[in-house]
Amino acid sequence: MSDDAIANLRAGAHPVRLRILSLLTGASMSAAEVARELGLTHANASYHLRVLAGSGAVVEAGEEKIRGGVAKRYRHPWEQQLRGSGRPDDRDLYVRATAEELVRRSRLRREGTPQSMTDAELWVGEDVWKRAMQLVEDAARLIHAEARPPRSPGTVHVNMTAAMFRMTDAQGTGS
Repeated sequence: MSDDAIANLRAGAHPVRLRILSLLTGASMSAAEVARELGLTHANASYHLRVLAGSGAVVEAGEEKIRGGVAKRYRHPWEQQLRGSGRPDDRDLYVRATAEELVRRSRLRREGTPQSMTDAELWVGEDVWKRAMQLVEDAARLIHAEARPPRSPGTVHVNMTAAMFRMTDAQGTGS
């Protein structure tokens, strides 16, 4: 794996940065806008954006003039995401950050609305595996492609967290 891919994986392995990536999927935003939306200080939002930009996880999406200054806008090029590869320690960081973020999001779950949650370690036929993987990839592409700025009229706040991978035949004994 390249040094750039490892840097990208490590950059995303932080709950705040995962939230920023989600925000920047639906809209380009400045550090000040990210800070307001996530309840961060401007300095903290700027720091996390620099880390993400340095790894290539976010890209500049123009500039805007604000009170005599210039603010960079950033966006998340989700189409180029590379997740689930890299060294085991790096993957572990990303998975832990994702799990922590999922706990936060689950506390925001709206009761009485459709939900789907599953966890499984199963053996299935190759054709079932390929079909399920394609369905999840299609859903991920759809939800990312249709993401809108936070609180846009006609939108609902949703979560999608998915992890699918083939496993080794070794026993998962934790050793």
